[in-house]
Amino acid sequence: MSNDGLSVFISDEYGPYVYQFDRPTGHRIRSFKLPDELAVKNLSPVGSTEISGNTVGRIANKGMEGLAITPDGKTLVGVMQAPLEQDTNSVIRLVSIDIRTGVTHEYAYQLTTGSGVSDIVAINNHELLLDERDGKGLGDGSIAKVKQLFRVDLTGAADISGKSGNLSAFAVPKALFANIVTALNAKGITGDLVPAKIEGTAFGPDVKVGGVTRHTLYIANDNDFLSSVNGVDNPNKFFVFAFDDADLPGFLPQPVREQEFLECGFDFF
Repeated sequence: MSNDGLSVFISDEYGPYVYQFDRPTGHRIRSFKLPDELAVKNLSPVGSTEISGNTVGRIANKGMEGLAITPDGKTLVGVMQAPLEQDTNSVIRLVSIDIRTGVTHEYAYQLTTGSGVSDIVAINNHELLLDERDGKGLGDGSIAKVKQLFRVDLTGAADISGKSGNLSAFAVPKALFANIVTALNAKGITGDLVPAKIEGTAFGPDVKVGGVTRHTLYIANDNDFLSSVNGVDNPNKFFVFAFDDADLPGFLPQPVREQEFLECGFDFF
């Protein structure tokens, strides 16, 4: 959401596309021009056909899975879910978009143990959290393995626009922030009950815990509309984590003008 509360930006894992919508009317008001190397040349509604028919661009159904906005409201940062057809060594691409000018830059992110990245959220104007995961866990009928949040810094990162192949040398610095599987296991949620598709991350409002003000981070899963798997309930869930400034130095919440919410007819709960 924009800082004035009047626009919503949405990315699409197919195109990939990034659109801007006007909140009061719901009208799409802008389509951002993304780098050509992200798109496939031959489209097909059948994933295997699309993959076999292209040598460059996104993998079928694995386009720009996540989108973040910096707290200053100036920049969007999207993340491709998986490596492009022309890239190797498990490197995926981050794409920054200047909201005012539309100018884009691309950066390399080296996967650690996950098969892809499902979401991204801004810590401040140059650092982000990425949700790196595999497909194991509830929903897949297996034991959850990799659901991790990594912190990355785009300061001084190399722009890989126009490059392809092995981009590992250009990868942005990253550090583990949280191991979701370990954290949920510690709360009695066994690996078979940890959702396979942890795909949503968002910072929430501050809360009081034991009289101390703490920040919150919401984690959500996608159950693919499967209410149960092998007789086990498979709902969409939110897991809420509390953290302090010392846990995430440099954290800067995005300011959103409440007055604009009220003018748009939205209620607070």
